[in-house]
Amino acid sequence: MAAAPSPQERIQNDLKESMKARDAERTSTLRMLLAELKNERIKLGHEVNEEEFARVLQRGVKQRQDSVEQYRNGGREDLATKEEREAKVLSAYLPEQVSEDEVRRAIEEVVREQGLSGGAGIGAVMKAVLPRYQGRIDGKTVQRLAREVLGA
Repeated sequence: MAAAPSPQERIQNDLKESMKARDAERTSTLRMLLAELKNERIKLGHEVNEEEFARVLQRGVKQRQDSVEQYRNGGREDLATKEEREAKVLSAYLPEQVSEDEVRRAIEEVVREQGLSGGAGIGAVMKAVLPRYQGRIDGKTVQRLAREVLGA
């Protein structure tokens, strides 16, 4: 049985498929992602591993989500919709995301173990929880959940 293709190989295969299907937007998004991965590989000086791959994807999705917000504030629904579609393409390559309930339980556990409370505990929660779920939930969500649990 052949080994599963690496995420980068999967993207290259999907790029070929999107080019054959003449899906210009998907093709453009996948080309941009491959370029970002190449830049990351050059910056790191080695092949991008799973964790670094997820980080590149999360950064791309987050940039698009920020752009959606800015375009909507500027009344450019057409551009906001395009950015949302690009974010959806990138999100398909992210590792399976964890549920907010699971992360909330982890935060409650950290708060109990370390005796944290109030806004001052958010940093400690972030430091303890984010590495555990690297690439499977964004920091903004963890921070929001930490604020809710800590009552900050």
